[in-house]
Amino acid sequence: MRMTRVGQSTLVISLILGVFFLTACGGTSNTSLPPPSSSTSQPASAQSPVSTQASPTSTEQPVAPASSILASANDIPDTQTFVTYSASPGGYSLDVPEGWARTTNAANVNFVFNLDGLQVSITKTTTTLTADSVRTNQAVALQQTGRAVRDVKVSDVQLPSGHAVLIVYTSNSDPNPVTGKQVRIENNSYLYIKNGKLATLTLWAPVGADNVDQWARISRSFKWV
Repeated sequence: MRMTRVGQSTLVISLILGVFFLTACGGTSNTSLPPPSSSTSQPASAQSPVSTQASPTSTEQPVAPASSILASANDIPDTQTFVTYSASPGGYSLDVPEGWARTTNAANVNFVFNLDGLQVSITKTTTTLTADSVRTNQAVALQQTGRAVRDVKVSDVQLPSGHAVLIVYTSNSDPNPVTGKQVRIENNSYLYIKNGKLATLTLWAPVGADNVDQWARISRSFKWV
């Protein structure tokens, strides 16, 4: 799967999160993509299987989880070095694993390595953010537009940058363009709002991978600058 495809796939779910939340809450939103800009991309060691593209059929069923060996191979090591990534167009920064392949599009960015990845996308908003509103308005949208989305859980979380909403769910990956195979993915999406901007940070890995501490570090490092 090409890096450009990864960016398009993951961006769909972020835009859906923004559009459905803002529309249902009665606010206004500009969720158009920023004007195209030159992207910075580093070659990935392997493709990302993240699955947030609209499903070709509403009856798509969840694929079986990957083997424990494959899942463990996508644990972010405890020895992983992190570096700070700053996005001037988006006005934010966060810690990201060093060496992951990066694709940028103005304020939005993807980082991938093997079957792991993270994405930040920025949209505009004039509404407030609560777990109740997200749970009511977005769970159905995720299940209707994602690939076999299941196990959706929404909660308020307090992070160093302030209040955020966390959406946890599983989904299928996009089919591998060569083999057609899919992987069952666990996704954590953090929604942050400040001064009319909604940032959606999504982290993904095969179901069964142990990235709890590393994902906590990344989500807690996010800040508006």
